[in-house]
Amino acid sequence: MSFISIVTPTFNEEENIKELCLRVEKIFIKLNVRYEHIIIDNNSLDKTVQIVKEIIKKNNSVKLIVNNKNYGQLASPVHAIKQTSGNAVILLNADFQDPPELIPDLIQSWENGNKVTLLQKESSEEKNVISILKKFYYWFLSKISNVKLTQNTTGSGIIDKSIVDIIKKINDPIPYLRGLLAELGPQINLLKFNQPIRKKGKSSNNLFSLADVAILGIIKHSKVPLRFMTICGLLISIVSFSCAIIFLLLKLFLWTEFEMGKAPLLIGLFAISGFQILFLGLLGEYINIILLHVRNLPMVVEKERFNF
Repeated sequence: MSFISIVTPTFNEEENIKELCLRVEKIFIKLNVRYEHIIIDNNSLDKTVQIVKEIIKKNNSVKLIVNNKNYGQLASPVHAIKQTSGNAVILLNADFQDPPELIPDLIQSWENGNKVTLLQKESSEEKNVISILKKFYYWFLSKISNVKLTQNTTGSGIIDKSIVDIIKKINDPIPYLRGLLAELGPQINLLKFNQPIRKKGKSSNNLFSLADVAILGIIKHSKVPLRFMTICGLLISIVSFSCAIIFLLLKLFLWTEFEMGKAPLLIGLFAISGFQILFLGLLGEYINIILLHVRNLPMVVEKERFNF
């Protein structure tokens, strides 16, 4: 008989977590399938942890991991996935933007032989600048990535135990799960759905945190920034050297008539300086990733866990 693990990362979700656990419980009772629901909390500042502890007293299938601090939206869910023991793992957010009612469809996709099925937004009730930027980013990342990345996926979905076992062996302090799943090679099935708007609570994401995730995705799964730096450096060198030769010849042959002027010098100086600053920033991102791996710090440090 199948045993399914549900993983839900939380941070300040006191308004949603009780209802989520109840809805998940009802779904599995109806399916007549055994399950465990692992909630991993990023050291919430509200009553999320207390509420989950009360839920555990009534529902033995719910488990809780409380992180020592907020480790972000990337490391925390992957750490929880590594603690699962099910035949398949479903990653499900607590904000109901990925409706729990899609769980039967995800399980059906898995039973049909799909190793990985991710939820893909066909449309969204969110109509703001950030949602438009997200859509553009996923399109852009899919174009420049070394692997085939899915567009408009939320990160939620179902992963077979065979893939989870591989993830458990990977020591990556800042994993980008969507890219990691693409690199591991299985054909990713997509389950389209219409994403509702968050009705309760407030998202902890902001422009800075989303930009951080976006840059990480590009740096980890694309060589394009490095190739861009190399090609631009070569072109700038050729143009600069050519201009230097031309200006030298003009000055030598037209010594009195040709005025060097400040404009070409200023334009060249600012253009090259701008590219240098951009390239140093990109190189810094790559070096930072290398540093994090070399330090070999744990992905997450737990403060406490319950019902394991």
